[in-house]
Amino acid sequence: MLIGQGIAMLSIAAPVLGRPDTVHPVLLWDDHDVVLADTGFPRQIDQLIAAIDCLGVDSRRLSRIIITHQDIDHIGNLQQLIEDSPERIEVSAHILEKPYVQGDKRLLRFTEKAIASIDLLPDHVPESFRKGLKALMLHPPRAEVNRDIAGGDRLPWCGGLVVVDTPGHTPGHISLYHEPSRCLIAGDALVVRDGQLWGADPHTTLDPAAAQHSLSKLSAFDIQTVVCYHGGLYNEQVNERLTELANETV
Repeated sequence: MLIGQGIAMLSIAAPVLGRPDTVHPVLLWDDHDVVLADTGFPRQIDQLIAAIDCLGVDSRRLSRIIITHQDIDHIGNLQQLIEDSPERIEVSAHILEKPYVQGDKRLLRFTEKAIASIDLLPDHVPESFRKGLKALMLHPPRAEVNRDIAGGDRLPWCGGLVVVDTPGHTPGHISLYHEPSRCLIAGDALVVRDGQLWGADPHTTLDPAAAQHSLSKLSAFDIQTVVCYHGGLYNEQVNERLTELANETV
């Protein structure tokens, strides 16, 4: 879905435990750069490339990838994009997320308990799925992070992006504000559910209090549109809604 000149929301669907789950990376482009914010679930690269090409953007021009945080649905196609590219792709992430994106540390959600729980899945779950999931958790996609980014950084690509520190969902979670379109790329700092904008999902957020505090930073921006990785686009009096959310108690 085109948001403005040189910025679009992608929709990438994958079956997760038998149910479809759609996520929304964001593509930005101009004459100099093609930038992708987050990369979708593992093994969804064909769908991701097709979504880029459908915008009339040559996916082979992809030059930069920004990772909002370490979760598997955000880094899922990162390694393959890097390996398949005919040109060098620069990867940017927050320094707190960097060791997880690079594979130096195990992803925070992939605890020993989480890995062991695979063996407790219902009997109707195929053994091949169990083995594949366990292998993915033990050996997730990884790629070198070439650029450390943090809140307040201004990235000059595609008209200008401001990095906003929005920790809580994970320790180094970031969001991105695209100045020309007044679009906030929220990652998982916000979600759209039943047509309404909400704060980070408390069931998947590692530090709900920090996530709630992060919302207060977003009201400093003049936001016309939000893209939430889960739920998609929201554009109804965004700043007013963000103020409401920031004033809620955890």
